[in-house]
Amino acid sequence: MMETLSRKIQYNTNKLRKRLRRLVGTAIADFNMIEAGDRVMVCLSGGKDSYTLLDILRNLQAHAPLDFELIAVNLDQKQPGFPEQVLPDYLTQIGIPFRIVEQDTYSVVKRVIAEGKTTCSLCSRLRRGVLYRVASELGATKIALGHHRDDILETFFLNMFYGGKLKAMPPKLISDDGRHIVIRPLAYCKEKDLAAYAEIENFPIIPCNLCGSQPNMQRQVIKEMMQQWDKKFPGRLETMFTALQNVKLSHLADTSLYDFQGLKPNGTAIADGDMAFDEEIFEPPITELLPFPARIQGEESDETAHH
Repeated sequence: MMETLSRKIQYNTNKLRKRLRRLVGTAIADFNMIEAGDRVMVCLSGGKDSYTLLDILRNLQAHAPLDFELIAVNLDQKQPGFPEQVLPDYLTQIGIPFRIVEQDTYSVVKRVIAEGKTTCSLCSRLRRGVLYRVASELGATKIALGHHRDDILETFFLNMFYGGKLKAMPPKLISDDGRHIVIRPLAYCKEKDLAAYAEIENFPIIPCNLCGSQPNMQRQVIKEMMQQWDKKFPGRLETMFTALQNVKLSHLADTSLYDFQGLKPNGTAIADGDMAFDEEIFEPPITELLPFPARIQGEESDETAHH
């Protein structure tokens, strides 16, 4: 029995590993993230996402037909209690070129941000500036970040709910200073898959709360909302991410992106046009139309009926 269980665990582990590698490879191909001769600077924070990103990119580097370099970079921001040797020891052990950058942004943030306020925004801006500088010093042609599918969706909802914008994290973009290409190879990967992979690989995780800052409450609200959706309605997050890749500008309301004023009838049918007077009909499962407690009660009733 133990042997059977062990085989099942190994099977699921291999399945997860292959899925993540396939999704990363697909994202790289879809957005032309990495090209022959690239020097990719992988930003390593010590969290599950960046460890997994580095691990998968190393595997692709070994097996992909493209020839490209990887260099891991960590920014030691001098938070109290930061375990300085964890990342150098790990990176030396796996044999990858790396650079540890020491920059005391912690003191700056603590001096500028009032006690009890969220420090993440300023900390992120300072970190970004340092990493851009380091990328130039290293001659990096791409900067790889560990943001995943859930980060992209969370950012989309944050912008919509609190910023009044339809905007997310693009898988590939030009950096703020206009000098670098930033890529997010984990764009198609689920956070829960990355967490499972990091646990399997036993990466030496460094907690991100060393600075003692309060979490971004708005992002936390969005994260919890998405987790509830994923639990209650499996597949909904996948559908929402697909929507980010299937934008119909003519069916939104941004006059700067679509020429509504210049629209005129031309006698030609539009295959994907609006039916004007007809509402688009979507047919969700009947359980989605019921309040959650009623839905649970209904499911219990069904089980009782079977008995």
